[in-house]
Amino acid sequence: MKASPSPPYTTASERRRSVGFIESGAEAWACFLVTFRATEATWHGYLSFRPSHSEHRADEVRTTDIFVEASEGAIHEKARGLGRPLLHGLLDSALHTSGRHDGSPTHLRGQFRTLLNANAVEIAGDWIDDPLDVTPHELDRLRSLYESYRIDQVCHFISIVDPDDFGEAVDRILEGESIDFRAKDRVQFARIVVDHIEAHLPLPDFETWARDFLAHPEVYRLYTHTLHREGRLP
Repeated sequence: MKASPSPPYTTASERRRSVGFIESGAEAWACFLVTFRATEATWHGYLSFRPSHSEHRADEVRTTDIFVEASEGAIHEKARGLGRPLLHGLLDSALHTSGRHDGSPTHLRGQFRTLLNANAVEIAGDWIDDPLDVTPHELDRLRSLYESYRIDQVCHFISIVDPDDFGEAVDRILEGESIDFRAKDRVQFARIVVDHIEAHLPLPDFETWARDFLAHPEVYRLYTHTLHREGRLP
């Protein structure tokens, strides 16, 4: 099955159905089945993959039209028979055809977001479902949540930067060094980039943040839930 890059536009008659998430390397991709009527007698369908860190169609990669059937229902029936190994193969093919290999600006941004989310949870725990009965005297707990908040702010900033601009910024920060997210030095180099970005963000100091957090804990819970659990920007 040959894949093709995402078209610059989608037709008004296209219908999208979520198929779930596929893991590729260190990144998750949302998978969609897209169907449309090609002629009076035929329906076409293809799979489109969007990185979990993005909400934009422009970041998607897609297969060619791999389904050609007499009805949309027939395409849905065939799509249900696709196993994860085949979906992985189609995603890899779409990435290869579109030129979005590991290290490309879009994928690099997603790698950073995945790493930062994992780091934030490691520092503060997965506190979204906790009662969050934190008092002003629990300084260690508050400092952990504050560090997690700062990481989330960097993650949020990275997510809204243009992928090409982010790739160029990483090159400048690392002075030409490349990050291999499969290598042991990935955390070291990623930390350099994150520290550089964090130093330029207008983040509140601990005391200011703690007062606001204790006054509005549910606002912070919703923000973290949206960023981590739903994989979208608050």
